[in-house]
Formats: sequence, C-alpha cells, structure tokens
Amino acid sequence: MLSRERRLLDFWLYALALALLGYYLMAYLLLPNMWRLIEHRHPALQGLATHAITIDGIPGDPINIAFICTEDSLQRALLASGWVPADPITLASSLRIATDSMVHRAYSTAPVSNLYYWGHRQDLGFEQMIGNDPRRRHHVRFWKSSDLDAQGRPLWVGAVTLDTRAGISHRTGQITHHIDAAIDQERDRLLAQLNLSFPASLEWFNGFQPALRGRNGGGDAYYTDGRLAIVSLP
Repeated sequence: MLSRERRLLDFWLYALALALLGYYLMAYLLLPNMWRLIEHRHPALQGLATHAITIDGIPGDPINIAFICTEDSLQRALLASGWVPADPITLASSLRIATDSMVHRAYSTAPVSNLYYWGHRQDLGFEQMIGNDPRRRHHVRFWKSSDLDAQGRPLWVGAVTLDTRAGISHRTGQITHHIDAAIDQERDRLLAQLNLSFPASLEWFNGFQPALRGRNGGGDAYYTDGRLAIVSLP
C-alpha cells in the first residue's frame, strides 16, 4: 500500500513539475517573444498586396523582398553591395537602351519599366548588368510606404528578378523584358550580397505569396517558396 501511495505521489509531483515548466516556457519565453515580434512588425506589413501591377492594372512582378529603413540606409546598403541606380525613363534613355541592346553595348544604368504599388510607380530602381548586354541584368524595384514604424522608418517593398532577354509581352504584345522563373534565387542572391551585420536583422514572412507558381505582367512564368524576406536596417 505504501509503495502504491508513493508511486501516486511521485506521479503528481512529476505532473506538477511539467505543468510549472510548461507555464514558465509559455509565460516567460514563448508569449513574450511572440508579442515582441507582433509589436515590432512594421504597420505597413498589414494587408500587403502580393504583386506590383502594370499601368494597365495587370498583376506584375511578385513582391519578394522588403526593407525597414530610411532611404539613405537602403541606398547605401545596395550601393555597397554592387548595385547601381537605374536611370529614369526619358526619350534619351529609351533611345540609348534600344540602341545599346541592338549592338550589345553596355548600359549599366539602363532604365527599368514602371510598375505600380500603393498607387504609385517605383520610388527606387537598382540593377546589376550581366556582361555587355542591357537585355540581361539583375534588377529590383522598391516602393515606399506612407506608414512609419516607431522609429520613423518606412517600409520598402521590392520585387527582385532577373531579366533574361528583351521581347514581346505574352499578355499585351508590348515590348518588354522577360524574367527568369527562379525568383527566389534572385531574392537570396541579393540577401547574400548585403552581408548583413548587427544591428541589421532578417526575418521571414512565411506564406506571403498564396500561390507558389504564377505569371507576371508580361506573361512570364515564375515559381517561389512564397516567403517574403524582411530586412531591418538602422
């Protein structure tokens, strides 16, 4: 009888210890960290659209990267990583990219076409040339949010893709650049080039893209793991 009562007591002591451990983990580790993440998430991240759109309202390139920082911090980070600003679209720059594409002459700051998010075209565009052909390049567009976080920083949502060639849009017949389907590879390439160090941070918004395969505004196929990379810079 004593042995049975001792086993019963040991059982309840063990259950109590597990309950106290569970309470400690939940109340002092899991829930505080969860709320810390929620409270520090930028207000502009609520209800983000997953794609930029063309001027015709057609879903364009998928959003796959974002920065929480000032414009100066974003520009410095990209310039230090070997990216250069794209020229604005003007008659002169349009004629130059057309001519340089035909003769395979380098144009490292060639303009990128306009896509729209939050009702306006991209605020910043950066690129990296591949060889001497303006038709092949890594490029990223960024749109700035009007909402600011507690530190006064906007959110910059971006679409980073690889242009593989110039051609005709499969949707509208307009002249465009066609992109490589592996958009995650371009996102991860840019992140690797940033060489992030403290106090910068990288978080992932899992499941941001509801569809893992799709087509952009030019009709080009792409595939993705659906994650949005969110980089915070001081």
